[in-house]
Amino acid sequence: MQQNNPTSLRVPDPGIAALFEQEARWQAWLDVEAALAKGEAELGMIPEEAAVEIVRKCDLSLFDRERLTEGFRRTAHSLVPLIWELSRLCDGDAGNYVHWGATTQNITQTGDLLQLRKAHRIYLRQIGEILAALADLADRSKDMALPGRTHGQHAVPATYGLKAAVWIDEFVRHVERLQACEPRVFQAMLGGAAGTVASFDEQGLEVQARMAAHLDMPAMVVPARTVLDHLAEHIMLLALLAASCGKFANEIYTGMKQEFGEVEEPISPGTVGSSTMPQKRNPHLSQDVMAYAAQIRTMVPLALECVMTEHEANRQTSLMMRHAQDQVCVLMGDTLERVRMLAEGLELKPERMRANLDLSEGLIMAEPVMLALGEFVGRQEAHDIVYDAAQAAAGGGGSAGR
Repeated sequence: MQQNNPTSLRVPDPGIAALFEQEARWQAWLDVEAALAKGEAELGMIPEEAAVEIVRKCDLSLFDRERLTEGFRRTAHSLVPLIWELSRLCDGDAGNYVHWGATTQNITQTGDLLQLRKAHRIYLRQIGEILAALADLADRSKDMALPGRTHGQHAVPATYGLKAAVWIDEFVRHVERLQACEPRVFQAMLGGAAGTVASFDEQGLEVQARMAAHLDMPAMVVPARTVLDHLAEHIMLLALLAASCGKFANEIYTGMKQEFGEVEEPISPGTVGSSTMPQKRNPHLSQDVMAYAAQIRTMVPLALECVMTEHEANRQTSLMMRHAQDQVCVLMGDTLERVRMLAEGLELKPERMRANLDLSEGLIMAEPVMLALGEFVGRQEAHDIVYDAAQAAAGGGGSAGR
């Protein structure tokens, strides 16, 4: 799992990596087992007193870690030793009703989604903080003129505030997408071994609905183990968010180059850019964001492969999806934390922006000159006249300012 790269800046831990550590997963799976027991007891599938005892013992702090370790070593199974230990801990005959009718993926996928939902909420909080910082940035820079650039060349005058407005517009849409996907993505699954709900007699969909309600989740319409498109959707949405983060960081990275010199990312005193070049002030945060965003985007093809699961279940695609989720989720939190720091601490250099605006010695004003002239000779003829003058000036035949 990706860890934060060391930089001189102290980058806060958003807390997402901890959600996907093994013990956090185990507790989430136990939370699902508890919800399952509650739902089954409500329908009379297992005794009420058994469910109460199961719920009471679904606490990882009660578990014997040595027994768990030995069980995982012996079985090479991701869940069975946890079920054994839960059954052993239960008093009376309650242990006989643990995991009643369920299969491993029902528990692990639903439990992992509980953790993913926690991460999802952190992302929304982070984006909110980014939007607040970008709003301040837009206000501070709304009158800072600089050359608008298209195809890498000076186009027409613009302001840095316009750039910030574009970023705000994109991040707002990401919030809308992430919120809209929630009922599709965060669904509880309880279909049994092959998604037929046969192990629950005729109450399968009802017990799934009750388990889901205890977890504050909707239930899958068809609880098939091969349904993974909703998980792939979430990864794709995070990859799209990552692309916007990379775009934002790349603009800052470019603006920091001495040839531009229009902005500088926050650099703490004592930050060393190079072991051999003492003058270096490197864009660590921007480069981190671009690198992380690229890694996140590479997980999209893997997630899409997982959608193509054969028959009624395939462990291969489940493992692939979990790997994609682990990588994307942790990297996304680290990426957004750095984007927030960039947005909050970006140093603006309006004098250099203005100096860059003047580099073409007036050529950047060709469009308004053309439109003003067009009122007398027509737009196309005005374009031709200004074009000839501008190209002559650009080719060394004179200055547009003289």
